[in-house]
Amino acid sequence: MKIALDAMGGDFAPEANIEGVQLLLDNLADEHQIVLIGRQGEIEEQLAKREINSSAIEIIHAEEVIGMHEHPTKAFTQKQNSSIGVGFHLLAKGDVQAFCSAGNTGAMHVGAMFTIKPCEGIIRPALASAAPRENGSKGLILDVGANADCKPDMLLQFGELGAIYSEYVHGIEKPKVALINLGEEEQKGTVVTQAAYQLFKNDSRINFVGNIEGRDIFSDKSDVMVCNGFTGNVVLKMAESVYHLLEKRGFTDPFFDQLNYEAIGGSPILGVNGNVVIGHGVSSGLAIKNMLLQSIKMAETNLHLKIRDAFGK
Repeated sequence: MKIALDAMGGDFAPEANIEGVQLLLDNLADEHQIVLIGRQGEIEEQLAKREINSSAIEIIHAEEVIGMHEHPTKAFTQKQNSSIGVGFHLLAKGDVQAFCSAGNTGAMHVGAMFTIKPCEGIIRPALASAAPRENGSKGLILDVGANADCKPDMLLQFGELGAIYSEYVHGIEKPKVALINLGEEEQKGTVVTQAAYQLFKNDSRINFVGNIEGRDIFSDKSDVMVCNGFTGNVVLKMAESVYHLLEKRGFTDPFFDQLNYEAIGGSPILGVNGNVVIGHGVSSGLAIKNMLLQSIKMAETNLHLKIRDAFGK
């Protein structure tokens, strides 16, 4: 199984990316291989600097790099030989089983939408993020930024996508799906969330547990939390800020440490014909390692095929 990593993606690439691969190597199964995509000379220099010489690493040269502040659509179209462009090309051909990058988020979205394309039946793919639970389990929140405005049927699909991910990646049987709202009552919320509630309630494929409020995000009331991308992104950035505030004050705790982006690794794009994970632009070596581990888990479970089969029906 081959997992592709954009070696040039991120503010600290390629150093942090190669560090992440080095951290992963001791725990990498024999049947897995990491494909590093980017400028071969720079990659080889970093590997040599860390004295990494492993048969589990393959390098595919890509001369161009899409900068963090370039226009996503324009850059992806004009830079087909970029590390992101080559990564999606390999994923579309089936030469790799997952592709991850801490590079230009918008370009990763464009690549997913126009190269491997959404699964049949998907209205809009969703960007998801892990959320720790007080009981030690893992929750999932989506969307966290790809779709700022959503219609009720989009929210319903996010719930279905999240349930599939939670079942196969987090290993939760019949995951509890909830709608983030400003009250638990059925009639609470906006016109959109009220309409979405009715769709969820009448969908027998989902273990819908109703509305949850912001105070329930880290509780075990649900395994999958659904919201529009605007709300989800605010929640995600708020959680990151809580971790950094506690860190500044010298407070450490195993639960709050999970709010650190490094522990999460990356955000999967769910609903496309391939396993894709987007990392934080400031990803460290540890974050890259965890993003790769997440990508491996998605590939091992054939997550994109599970989603495709579910929506194909």
